[in-house]
Amino acid sequence: MHNSSSDPLRGMMLMAGCMFVLPVMDAIAKYMATVGGMSPGQITFYRFFFQLASVLPVLIALNGMAAFSARRPWLNLLRGAIHGAASLMFFMAVKYMPLADVFAIYFVEPFILTAMSALFLKEKVGWRRWLAIAVGFGGAMIVIQPSYEIFGLTALLPVACAFLFALYMFLNRAIGEADTPMTMQTMAGIGGTLFMGAALLIGTSAGEADFEISLPNSATGFGLLLLLGAISGYIHLLVVRAFRMATLSVLAPFQYFEIIAAVALGHILFDEFPTPSKWLGIAIIVGSGLFILWRERRRAAPAQSIAGAG
Repeated sequence: MHNSSSDPLRGMMLMAGCMFVLPVMDAIAKYMATVGGMSPGQITFYRFFFQLASVLPVLIALNGMAAFSARRPWLNLLRGAIHGAASLMFFMAVKYMPLADVFAIYFVEPFILTAMSALFLKEKVGWRRWLAIAVGFGGAMIVIQPSYEIFGLTALLPVACAFLFALYMFLNRAIGEADTPMTMQTMAGIGGTLFMGAALLIGTSAGEADFEISLPNSATGFGLLLLLGAISGYIHLLVVRAFRMATLSVLAPFQYFEIIAAVALGHILFDEFPTPSKWLGIAIIVGSGLFILWRERRRAAPAQSIAGAG
């Protein structure tokens, strides 16, 4: 049942727009790492710090100090820390790999989440969806295999990111509706910033180049990092708004628009373009993901009218 703000068409348009804009954030991260010479760890820290700095005045203006009054503060901070770790893995991957490859491999996340739901939450997952998960991972292997030969274990970073983001989604379920989206966004920003601050200190003391602490070396770099944080904060708030207008099953397929935007940005900015075999892998991943969404929707429909169906 939708609330009074239900507007599926506007929700779909908003979600589609957000999915086209979000990869700009990752293109900025790749540019700052490859051209700006900034470590992925430092970029990730700035992503959460400037996200918090850009949205906090708006959150306080709308909610006052209630933006900080989380009923489950530690779970929210942990959620932010896990999001920080996932973003770090993603930004490390885009430093070394083509944008489209990283996005394509990352989209095994719905398969991981479905498998975790079956294994840990005992949700019923039939053989068709298990088959779709296996086929989807097969598609990811088609994308990973040539990247692995070139980049080694770095090619597995998007898989690690997908796993961490699946955990992040699990925590969203655990927190449920105990806290408002505004409060969750605020606490996640704090958690991500604190986590990345600690990761930077530990990584730098260990002499890891991907955690080198630095400041932007130009006004352009500073502006791009501000934009990175603003996109992260405000686009995710708009995604929350989209989900208030339309259901998950309606909006979820639009997440694959990110791959289209990533291919375009990679080609325009970094002269990257997927090979035919990688296009095949991307098609398999997207097809398997859409099949799982379709099965979820079919399974949910009778459950609304027949208790215990599924």
